[in-house]
Amino acid sequence: MNDEWVRSTVRDIPLYYNPKVKAVRMDTSVNVLGPNTVVRDVLTRAMDLDLNQYPSPYSDGLREALAGKYGLEADNFVVGNGSDEALDTIFKSFMEPGEVVAAPYPSYVLHGFFVKVNGGRFVTADLGPGFQLDADALLKVGAKIIILCTPNNPTANTFDHSEVERLVSEQDGPVIVDEAYGEFADASFMSRVEEFDNLIVTRTFSKAYGLAGFRVGYMASNLKMANVLQRVKIPYSLDRVSEMAATAALTNPEYVERAVAAVRSERERLSDGLRSLGFSPYPSQSNFILFRSPRPSAELVERLAAKGVLIRDFGRLRMLEDCVRTTIGTPELNDMLLSRLREVMEEW
Repeated sequence: MNDEWVRSTVRDIPLYYNPKVKAVRMDTSVNVLGPNTVVRDVLTRAMDLDLNQYPSPYSDGLREALAGKYGLEADNFVVGNGSDEALDTIFKSFMEPGEVVAAPYPSYVLHGFFVKVNGGRFVTADLGPGFQLDADALLKVGAKIIILCTPNNPTANTFDHSEVERLVSEQDGPVIVDEAYGEFADASFMSRVEEFDNLIVTRTFSKAYGLAGFRVGYMASNLKMANVLQRVKIPYSLDRVSEMAATAALTNPEYVERAVAAVRSERERLSDGLRSLGFSPYPSQSNFILFRSPRPSAELVERLAAKGVLIRDFGRLRMLEDCVRTTIGTPELNDMLLSRLREVMEEW
């Protein structure tokens, strides 16, 4: 293949994180309670579906269920193959080639990926003390679109709600609030999408709902903006079984409530345990914790993986030097993680 055939804007894009280590996965921030309890029934019922037929082009049943949950209209919602498809659709809908998208730094690495593959320019503005949002710095970029996630990945903290609101109010262009971990936090913008002409909120069924393998995400905005997004989104992108699973999960709030309660009860205990071993954990409003290692983070992750536990290394990034991220697990998983970390530190 001739390298010149590849579009210039994507020639240097690396493959996404794809570890080959066989270990207990505490690096992906999924629900540690296991699959949502609706899954078995859904898969049984799916055997009777006419799967030779296409799904609904726009997942109408799931959008109706989401409207009931949030007190909005079905047409406020656009459903896709994970919230990643939702993000990709937003840039396809509102960003001309060469236009600028601004985001906080550090934040979710795939935000920049979606901008770049759609021909845009990705510019970041550093977070302030305590990894808090600097709305003025983002607004000064003069970007067409601003994107942020709260709780923020990988720092785990929630941005000040009033600062995000000010950003939405003052930005002349779309603002995307990525709430992938929103169920674990204390505040959300989902119910306020009709208040603003530029707000888009994205969410996922992969985390709190325990359906990561089904790849279901969604976004909400005012009706006019949602209509544009719906027309750009690929029809039929969400399969019938995944839509059925997500719809059923909305009727099973007890599972999500248990997951959130488990995270909140273990968050402080795990942080205290990490602190006792010499690590420096940061405050979390999510189902994961970012912590700084007194030893090189890459070596820490490697040694821990050799003991059968995988966490995520962010230590090569500016502002996150020697930082790693772990999922907040069940008490048993967290005890195992702390025990293996203790072994690594004692060996050092």
